[in-house]
Amino acid sequence: MEFKHPQEELDRFRRRLGFASGFVLFCFAILLMRFVWLQIIQHGYYQTRAEENRIALVPITPNRGLIVDRAGTVLARNYSAYTLEITPSKVPDFDATIDRLSEIIDIQPRDRKRFKKLLEESKNFESLPIRTRLSDEEVARFIARRYAFPGVDIKARLFRQYPEGVFASHLLGYIGRINAGDVSKIEDADQDLNYRGTEHFGKTGLEQRYEFDLHGTSGFEQVEVDAGGRAVRTLARTAPIAGSNLTLTIDAKLQHIAEQAFGDRRGALVAIEPSTGGILAFVSVPNYDPNLFVDGIDSQSWKELNESPDKPLVNRAINGAYPPGSTFKPFMALAALETGKRRPEQAISDPGFFNFGGHQFRDDKKGGHGLVDMYRSIVQSCDTYYYMLANDLGIDAISNFMAQFGLGSRTGVDIDGEAKGVLPSQQWKKERFKRPEQQKWYAGETISIGIGQGYNAYTPIQLANATAALANNGVMFKPHLVKYVTDTKSGEKRLIEPQPIRTIPLKPENIEVIKKAMVGVNIEGTGARAFANAGYVAAGKTGTAQVFSLKGGNYKETATHERLRDHALFIAFAPADKPTIAIAVLVENGGFGAQAAAPIARQVFDYYLLGKVPTAPAPADDAAKEDDQ
Repeated sequence: MEFKHPQEELDRFRRRLGFASGFVLFCFAILLMRFVWLQIIQHGYYQTRAEENRIALVPITPNRGLIVDRAGTVLARNYSAYTLEITPSKVPDFDATIDRLSEIIDIQPRDRKRFKKLLEESKNFESLPIRTRLSDEEVARFIARRYAFPGVDIKARLFRQYPEGVFASHLLGYIGRINAGDVSKIEDADQDLNYRGTEHFGKTGLEQRYEFDLHGTSGFEQVEVDAGGRAVRTLARTAPIAGSNLTLTIDAKLQHIAEQAFGDRRGALVAIEPSTGGILAFVSVPNYDPNLFVDGIDSQSWKELNESPDKPLVNRAINGAYPPGSTFKPFMALAALETGKRRPEQAISDPGFFNFGGHQFRDDKKGGHGLVDMYRSIVQSCDTYYYMLANDLGIDAISNFMAQFGLGSRTGVDIDGEAKGVLPSQQWKKERFKRPEQQKWYAGETISIGIGQGYNAYTPIQLANATAALANNGVMFKPHLVKYVTDTKSGEKRLIEPQPIRTIPLKPENIEVIKKAMVGVNIEGTGARAFANAGYVAAGKTGTAQVFSLKGGNYKETATHERLRDHALFIAFAPADKPTIAIAVLVENGGFGAQAAAPIARQVFDYYLLGKVPTAPAPADDAAKEDDQ
């Protein structure tokens, strides 16, 4: 028989109760501490998180800045158009909805693909476009059946437009949908937040170079959303700030005349104001329509542009490098005067060729030009004179002198894609070729350099800027396309100041010798027919550059395939005594410079100096086929 011990059991119970009470109190203490931590210490953090879950920031894309010419003519603008948009949070089945929409509005596979991509990148309370730029008829058809499409609506959006189509397209460039490369540029510029909600980015031309000025500052709407992510109401709104406007140095009327002067020919033209570096006309033909790229170019149009043998997407003015031909000769003559290798009155007897190292370098005029001094060498474009001069100067002396005029180096113009070109020298050849036997510079290679052939290759903008520096007595400015940037909010204008690059140390008397000879070119020389009865005095130099080697044969234009014919070039400035415009013209496979390029320059000068408006493209002057190789 067992006896119970009530006191012991009571003590045991009390101990258990004490432990249980302590454990409960301990748990409550932990909960209390956690409560204090969350509600007091971390109150601000979680309140912010709660607000973020309750409030969403919806970006508002700003209006893109305008691009206008120097007189205010609008070259790039925005216009409002209707878009068909879907709010994902309000549409349970996208595919079914889009299928039904396609019965009343034309929705292409590319539209579906773009919508799905936008859907992956956006929040479900944002409306997304499934079709842009609806016609009035399409808008009317949808409105009549809007009741059948909850979550689908018509909205107005701004679109970029280039009102004159292909006009100045290489200058303006275009915008397109943002890609991975654009995202990297945005991140590098620390503009991530400002580009939230933005769909487009400048791809080429001024649209690309001045992207962050043109874009503006994005605005935001604070939208209250429910637990399902659906927008309930708008709490606050910060308006966007439109992008800055660009005012160009370009004269749109002059640009029109310059482009039309080419007709259906390929080529480039750059006209510069010598005293400032401001570009007056910037032409690369053929052009393309930048409007095609705004909302994504269709595959057929892209194929036509990309595969065209005329290469309309290539900006020839800054990216095409060509032999300068005889336009190189005035600079060669100036180098001879500055180095003391020639005097103006010093003459040679030209038999029509120059023999060197067992090879005969022929002048383009059979029988030669007879007795030739420096003036006649430029006016009549005597090759033999410059064969001999190049041999006397040597390649490195030529290279060092031409480098001062910016040949073979980028001008720094405010548009991307500029090629460097080639200013040959012994050092250049060592760096250009890999095999030792290819790296050696041979004296015979210098001869053809003297007439702008051989390894010489320069862009039209380099030739134009070098000509402008010559016209400006050696003072060279950095060429630029934008005159000033206007802040749309404050109205403040940021002037792009003319930026001198260098002053080339040239003797005034030597410059005058060259200028006088270049005036002679247009009065009694190779450019005389193009500038007959001009009404002003212009200084110029025609040029013709070989596309392929004749290998001793005779060049016959009519017997040569069009794509293998010589390039036609012309450089000039006017008025000769006080130049206000300097120009370089290139006509691909145009033949002789006086025949194809000089008449284009004449039309540009006639308008700029006299206000004359041509009624047709510049005609090729077949009678002006001169010995200007």
